[in-house]
Amino acid sequence: MLTPSKVLDLYFLEARCMLIEVAATLDRFDRAVDSDTNGDGGDDRIEKLYESLQVLSSKSETPDRSEQLLKLFSGPA
Repeated sequence: MLTPSKVLDLYFLEARCMLIEVAATLDRFDRAVDSDTNGDGGDDRIEKLYESLQVLSSKSETPDRSEQLLKLFSGPA
């Protein structure tokens, strides 16, 4: 089993990269909404992204965030 420090050593940079990509996607979405003349604000998928961020940002007593996200994204889009 890996130590907490070793987990961060192995996965921190990759996780940071993925989080920056999510932030960039949300920024692109917001800019698209701002410039959309049809008034189309997207659909439920953007809400699922925001819900997933809430799951990730809360400390969990049990390490089941991956399972929670899989359930969230396996539902209707």
